[in-house]
Amino acid sequence: MSVAMPKPSEAVLNRRDEIVSALQAIVPGEGVVDATDEMRAFETDGLTAYRQLPLVVVLPDTVDQVSRVLAYCHRNDIPVVPRGAGTSLSGGALPLQDGVLLVLSKFNRVLEIDYDNRCAVVQPGVTNLGITKAVEHRGFYYAPDPSSQIACSIGGNVAENSGGVHCLKYGLTANNVLGIEFVTIEGEVMRLGGKHLDAEGGYDLLGLMTGSEGLLGVVTEVTVRILQKPETARAVLIGFPTSEQAGECVAEIIAKGIIPGGMEMMDRPAIHAAEDFVQAGYPRDVEALLIVELDGPQAEVDHLLAEVEAIGNTNGAVTCRVSQSEEERAAFWAGRKAAFPAVGRISPDYYCMDGTIPRKELPKVLAGMKALSDQYGLRVANVFHAGDGNLHPLILYDANKEGELHRAEEFGNDILRLCVAVGGVLTGEHGVGVEKRDLMPEMFGEDDLKHQQRVKCAFDAKHLLNPGKVFPTLHRCAELGRMHVHKGQVAFPDLPRF
Repeated sequence: MSVAMPKPSEAVLNRRDEIVSALQAIVPGEGVVDATDEMRAFETDGLTAYRQLPLVVVLPDTVDQVSRVLAYCHRNDIPVVPRGAGTSLSGGALPLQDGVLLVLSKFNRVLEIDYDNRCAVVQPGVTNLGITKAVEHRGFYYAPDPSSQIACSIGGNVAENSGGVHCLKYGLTANNVLGIEFVTIEGEVMRLGGKHLDAEGGYDLLGLMTGSEGLLGVVTEVTVRILQKPETARAVLIGFPTSEQAGECVAEIIAKGIIPGGMEMMDRPAIHAAEDFVQAGYPRDVEALLIVELDGPQAEVDHLLAEVEAIGNTNGAVTCRVSQSEEERAAFWAGRKAAFPAVGRISPDYYCMDGTIPRKELPKVLAGMKALSDQYGLRVANVFHAGDGNLHPLILYDANKEGELHRAEEFGNDILRLCVAVGGVLTGEHGVGVEKRDLMPEMFGEDDLKHQQRVKCAFDAKHLLNPGKVFPTLHRCAELGRMHVHKGQVAFPDLPRF
């Protein structure tokens, strides 16, 4: 593993048998996994280039067990890495040699569906698609839909603030979560938000927890917004001779005030891989393909489809195909959602990146990535949430060839530097984890990072929750001034009172 992680604590490693016994007393039966071969299933997440066996794996099935495990680890200075389905693409759930891997996969029940308030209360191990499956018979669905929605868990979605192909119009996880229950490292169970739409007064701790990457607490329950399915939804495939023309089309659609339900872009390598895998009906003779979906009342959808087709034609589109049935619309999206595994069929390995840029900079960034591809001698397949500027370049490499993984990592780092240079950010939905941790100074100054760490200290003064992630240099909380979160309030005990 080339990513530097905190030096393991010899004191913790030497007490492994004692720790395992204590955890077995809290989570009996098969809830503690400590055999090396059995822990192999948990040694990595979706960022498979990095692997590390944990000290021990714990699979609780009650909130009380989560609370007791965290309190025990806090008392005994044992690091804890929370894990959901393990689909993180930034190494966010990468275990620690001296840490407990706290796996929430047994928290997999839908607790309540409240159609009157248009929300569902679910445990964090419920899959993203599982929420929609639970409510679709009543004409409802859960809007955020990452490509991994069949597998990724809602708790992980909260940790990474996941998006998906429909986040342009309906928002990220942060825009669709109404409340959470979570447990602090000290074992305190707290609730934020609820079924109501308006946040309570004071600090927006719910917003803070969404996207916190497991650094602040362990989510044990989530209340999400569910939406009624639109009356009509139709998608159009628009093919272009160049990626730059497709990028210009994206910018013009948004500039015209049209907000599609989804707007995705794929380049030639991704188009061919997806078509070979799914047979979605994609044109093979184009360099770039847009999938644009319009939804709402039928009259509005028909009008906007005509507008989008016209914009495509003015930007040099060479093919345009509108879905004529729900099955055809679903097929268009099936190809896009299968793009990642499809690319895995044309390369021994690939490195999935995640950065976000201003939409108007898309042509410039595409040209920059082409130059970087030539520089590093590695192919790249591009799949974008084009509407909100969230890029997912897939760098193709062979880990069995000397130096290719390192070149792929450096290529990815330069793509992210390019995103920041044009006014974008390091991540759109995959999080920072270990993958982008050492690039944080590209985007934030030292004072910015210290202020972010002060928030970490308020929740976790000992730095026991997911250490080694997000921050390239971790300061002791004593250096930064003390804060503390208790019963939903942030306290500043070191500050003078007036």
